[in-house]
Amino acid sequence: MTVMYTDPSDNASSLLDPLLPWLLSIKKALDSSISSLELNKILLDCIGTFKHNPQYKNDPRFLKIWLLYLEGCDDFENVFKEMEENNICRGNSLLYELYAGFLEAKENWKEAYMVYQTGILRKAEPLERLERAKVLFLDRLSYRITASSLQKTDYNESMEMEKSCVNPWSASTTKELLERINPQMMKYAGYHPSKKAYSGDVALSSLQNSSRNKIVKIGGKKYEIKGCPVKGGFAQVYKAYVNSNPDEVVALKIQRPPFPWEFHMYRQLDQRIPDNQSSSFGYAHRLHLFSDYSILVCDYLSHGTLQDVINSYAVTGKPMEEVLCIYYTIEMLHMLETLHGVGIIHGDFKPDNLLIRYSRSNLTEDGFKERSGPWRDQGLCLVDWGRGIDLHLFPDDIEFEGDCRTSGFRCVEMQERKPWTFQVDTYGLCVVIHMMLHHSYMEIVKKGTSDGGYMYLPKAPFKRYWSDLWKDLFTKLLNNNSGNDCELLRNLRKSFEDNLHSDDKLLRKLKELLAKQRLLLCSA
Repeated sequence: MTVMYTDPSDNASSLLDPLLPWLLSIKKALDSSISSLELNKILLDCIGTFKHNPQYKNDPRFLKIWLLYLEGCDDFENVFKEMEENNICRGNSLLYELYAGFLEAKENWKEAYMVYQTGILRKAEPLERLERAKVLFLDRLSYRITASSLQKTDYNESMEMEKSCVNPWSASTTKELLERINPQMMKYAGYHPSKKAYSGDVALSSLQNSSRNKIVKIGGKKYEIKGCPVKGGFAQVYKAYVNSNPDEVVALKIQRPPFPWEFHMYRQLDQRIPDNQSSSFGYAHRLHLFSDYSILVCDYLSHGTLQDVINSYAVTGKPMEEVLCIYYTIEMLHMLETLHGVGIIHGDFKPDNLLIRYSRSNLTEDGFKERSGPWRDQGLCLVDWGRGIDLHLFPDDIEFEGDCRTSGFRCVEMQERKPWTFQVDTYGLCVVIHMMLHHSYMEIVKKGTSDGGYMYLPKAPFKRYWSDLWKDLFTKLLNNNSGNDCELLRNLRKSFEDNLHSDDKLLRKLKELLAKQRLLLCSA
């Protein structure tokens, strides 16, 4: 371990920083063939000299001296307790990571978990690194328990402490669920698994921005790549012609490592979503699963995303018309009401996962309320189900932990490290609405209430000329702790629909705005 130091021959520096001569001595000891006993004596003398000196309580150099001493010490636990008692670098995440690692090696799961929690509650920096270390610890713990089928007392205690929370996105959870549903997946239409690596003429790793017109052969079909990919964390999505036919266009989602979970989510949508609403949730034709890649073949929508609509207003500096915000809010509320009602959570609800759908014919004033006629094809389509959660695979009273890690879309519960379920989607909905209204991501504030409690509200104020519906929506969705939110979503949707139906001029204006939007964005 490297210890930072400055040349202590500078007497002025040494007087201001008495630790400097010790740092040089320790460096010389590390560079020489000194025995571990002699090195430990120097380290222990240094620790004894400065552990009560407030100048070094939060000095990372002094923390490194403690950690260097720990490397050659058999009494890990007592040394850490001494550091705790002396308030040594309590704000440094490295302290908690190392101590938790020591406890994990001793299979003391509960204490290791508590160390991570303590550091996080103290907001030790860098906090993101410590939170990630905790997530990895829980993944390792879950994997060990699953692999060995042991139910250790410490594990049970820690899980009780977690209130039966599960991280639905951890590698171990996904692995266990996929193994459980594998017999079911084998029966899915369009599921084509192979134990071999992909061996097509065109290497999938070579597909980049210059891949236009390259042919990917899978399942007896030829997919001609058109356009640049949309890139994600592990996947790339391409527009492709099937057998070079421009009238048969699909989206190819090519992912490495292979990831069959999203296909399961699509098939569950097929089974649970009513036919008259299925166009709001996308369709996957087939999945080709190889040992190194997965290739998901989905419907392709060419009209852009809700993010594109929001951006089109942002670049002009003009606000999105309130009637258009109301319309898209109704669409999103209806989506989540439907999803949550059949036990599905999207988990990544954001505007670039909401594709725009346009009617094949001109919109009329009839059929809007019933979503019939041209209005059935008009709206949004929610895609990217890689973070989807199938609640049918979990106990009825399940609560989740885990962080979506998507900046700006972490729900209140994630921010405060509390358990969550549907809030991950409804918070995403609030962020999207905030972006439509304000052209900015949502920040929240915690405000006291007259009964001595508190509530969460957006930091940005509501404009005086807006409908009161917006404040009602944010207040209810940001402060909803009930297990099922379908009734809340339904009531909110109906209140927005009633507002839109209250004045014929609003519906006419909405038709005009949607036509203008289509002309502007589709021609672009």
